[in-house]
Amino acid sequence: MQEQQFIPSKKYQLPEEGHVAWESPSNIALVKYWGKYGEQLPKNTSISFTLSHCKTTTKINFKKKDAVKDFSFEVYLDGKRTESFEPKIKKFFERVEVYLPFLKQYHFKIETQNSFPHSSGIASSASGMSALALCLLQLERQANSAMTEEFFNKKASFLARLGSGSAARSIKGNLVVWGEHQAVRESSNLYGVAYSDDVHAVFKDYQDTILLVDRGEKQVSSTVGHDLMHDHPFAEQRFTQANDNLEKLLPILASGNLEEFIHIVEQEALSLHAMMMTSHPYFILMKPNTLQIINKIWEFRQTHNSKVCFTLDAGANVHVLYPKEEKEEVLDFIKNQLVGYCQKGMYICDEVGFGAKSI
Repeated sequence: MQEQQFIPSKKYQLPEEGHVAWESPSNIALVKYWGKYGEQLPKNTSISFTLSHCKTTTKINFKKKDAVKDFSFEVYLDGKRTESFEPKIKKFFERVEVYLPFLKQYHFKIETQNSFPHSSGIASSASGMSALALCLLQLERQANSAMTEEFFNKKASFLARLGSGSAARSIKGNLVVWGEHQAVRESSNLYGVAYSDDVHAVFKDYQDTILLVDRGEKQVSSTVGHDLMHDHPFAEQRFTQANDNLEKLLPILASGNLEEFIHIVEQEALSLHAMMMTSHPYFILMKPNTLQIINKIWEFRQTHNSKVCFTLDAGANVHVLYPKEEKEEVLDFIKNQLVGYCQKGMYICDEVGFGAKSI
């Protein structure tokens, strides 16, 4: 499928006014996407767990306006007008206008809220941009009853990607692949696809407890981080490593081999941070407490014969991953040994979910 197929082939009779609402989850990558080209296209394939409880709920009220010269919208976060978000939304509208040519015909009131604390370090761009994309596409679908569910999901992921790359993985599936890879049927750089091949039962209710080591703003934005890969001395080796790791992970997802799962997931997390530590300029995104938590997890895994492991996004917070059958034991471990390394003792319990839904 090419970009042109997401451009409406004819004009539809759109509603004069109304509202739409969606909730969309965040996700946590197992094989990391780090480095992009063109318009939000990935340099390597990634795969993620869709989360269940960490999500964004977005409602859009829309009404046609007389002048169609420019975009017209206002953004509210948790009920308060948030003008600081509006430049990012305007940039998103500019990117997607060709695929949603009605945008300048309306004034939009965008109301959004997250189920997780603001500035908690959870990837709110993934859930936020996917929820927004779903709402806007829902408006188009109201006028185009012939739009199939499959096409709707692909186009929603395609649009979400233009707002935030990782948002492409927040539409459907408990596991989502984004990026072309010969080992995954119908995979694409343009949108995420639900990984529908054989997946062992252990991964269908996997647990993710997020330890909030640092609730502050990111030391370096994702856009800057991705850009640092352009002239990175180890970039090509990293892209090869990620694609190889994804191919190795697929039979593990089928077999439920948690020891091999742990090896790949933790290697991916540390490789991401290694790229930032060896870029120019270089950054150390982990905090001392991040390292303390990692070492505690390794120690616990060895002494308790546990299958708990960690992964990281591009920041200091730690995602503690473990099978549901270990939930009670691991939560006790977190409460007794890890909470002290969290800012104000904060952590979020989540688990694998199954994508966005209309509300």
